[in-house]
Amino acid sequence: MPLNEDQLRHWEHIIAEVSKTDVPLECIKKVLIKLRGGRQRTVNVTTLKNQGLSIDEIGAVLTRTLDELDDSIRDVDFVIDIQMVAEILQPTTDKLLEKLKK
Repeated sequence: MPLNEDQLRHWEHIIAEVSKTDVPLECIKKVLIKLRGGRQRTVNVTTLKNQGLSIDEIGAVLTRTLDELDDSIRDVDFVIDIQMVAEILQPTTDKLLEKLKK
């Protein structure tokens, strides 16, 4: 179900309030691993999904990468797939709102 721009903006606002540790891997586009010295390593979750890797396999790739870079990591950021989050949650939200109208 395609969502309009207003719906996507609404979900962006909601997601901005979620802690990084609570984001499921299915809802992440990229993981940006910022390293000491100004370098950065990116794990492109979307690309890995498109290559046919399962969420468990992607999790293993991410874990292995983080373990390998552990001593050099300064920060880790996630690029969230707003469309995926909205597609997962919007149907449930719609059902709940419909019940409130009755």
